[in-house]
Amino acid sequence: MAHCGGSPAGAVKFLVGAIAAAPAAPEPYAALAELWRDRRSELEESLEGDGSLSAVPARAYFLFLEGDVDDAVMALGSVTGARPDVAWGAAPWFGDARFLGAVSAQALAEACLRTLDYGHELDTDEMRERFAPWFHALEVVSERDPVPESLASMARLPRSCGRYELAFALCDRADAVDRVMWAAVARATTWRVMGDLDQAAAAFECALALDCANWSLYLDLADVRAAQGDFAAAVSLVEQGLEYEPHEVSLRAAGAAYCTRLSGSSDDLRALIALAPELANIAYRNLLIDYACAGPKLPRRLVARAHRIRKN
Repeated sequence: MAHCGGSPAGAVKFLVGAIAAAPAAPEPYAALAELWRDRRSELEESLEGDGSLSAVPARAYFLFLEGDVDDAVMALGSVTGARPDVAWGAAPWFGDARFLGAVSAQALAEACLRTLDYGHELDTDEMRERFAPWFHALEVVSERDPVPESLASMARLPRSCGRYELAFALCDRADAVDRVMWAAVARATTWRVMGDLDQAAAAFECALALDCANWSLYLDLADVRAAQGDFAAAVSLVEQGLEYEPHEVSLRAAGAAYCTRLSGSSDDLRALIALAPELANIAYRNLLIDYACAGPKLPRRLVARAHRIRKN
């Protein structure tokens, strides 16, 4: 099997195709290991700088064979992010005790973030099934190597998959070691995704208590208060954030939107209209425009102008 395709690169491509068709099958990995043993220098040369889908899963396995489990998991995270429709995590080496007993929390956390890089929809039964080996790895590694910041990053993957109880468990495990801002944010974001704004607000308040000079936390909490309909609190929080980062465009835009909603100020709506093109997050920009345009007694022409931005 090691001679499939006539060249090492061709054999790798063939074998990775076999892995994609049956990720848990051991035979393609045995053939890759044989290739690595017999034609390593040729393989290294052909894989150098090759970021193709056929190269990355093979490189992840070769790194594992060399004992470089941290780089192996990050490579697997990259290919999983690109093609989450394949259960790459079902690879026999990914559940191997030699891997789970050695991979660092930092590397697994980075790998989890890479699985989310492409913004695929992961909150489905099929995805939860494909990611089951990842969830198992999170349980094992977070128990063995509970680095709070890393556990907070890890929580993003189960949250994206709708495995909220695992996301909270990782936050709890982080808190048991040390209370850090990122774990509080991970908990807050999970509550927010679940639609429990009261719990989200309480968790963002905990995060602010741990890092009171962080402007983005004031904005996060302001956004939750706005979603709760408390625009006076939202305005106050944005103003506190601006004390730390007076030029931050998202803070300024949120402040303009929430002031408009609260007081019906035409000047604030004009300020939001001027800032809107600078907001990279279109969904957030549109949400702020919606809030502002619902303000009291605003001139209809100005509201129409804001709505035109929303459509572009």
